[in-house]
Amino acid sequence: MELEFDAEIIEWRGPAPYLFAPLPPEQADDLAQVARELTYGWGCIPARGRIGGTEFTTSIFPRAGGYLVPVKTAVQRAEGVGLGDVIHLEIQLEPTVGRSDQDR
Repeated sequence: MELEFDAEIIEWRGPAPYLFAPLPPEQADDLAQVARELTYGWGCIPARGRIGGTEFTTSIFPRAGGYLVPVKTAVQRAEGVGLGDVIHLEIQLEPTVGRSDQDR
């Protein structure tokens, strides 16, 4: 499953020093339909992302009825983006990233 969208970078009290990009509601609803098949636990879904020219691995996770994509500090620095900026994300869901051999 591939997702592509624009989002405003937000802050959330969670694992520092990340900022986050929320999935748009329609795409969050679509993801929720297949999340059980993709999660490796706690609703987290492994993924590969791209912002600008920077590719990264991450896990999309559920929050407040939607999903958040962590934007790592290295990605923020590489792309010169920060809190409040609107970014374009390309996400490829990776159902085997982060899973142990036992979970496959």
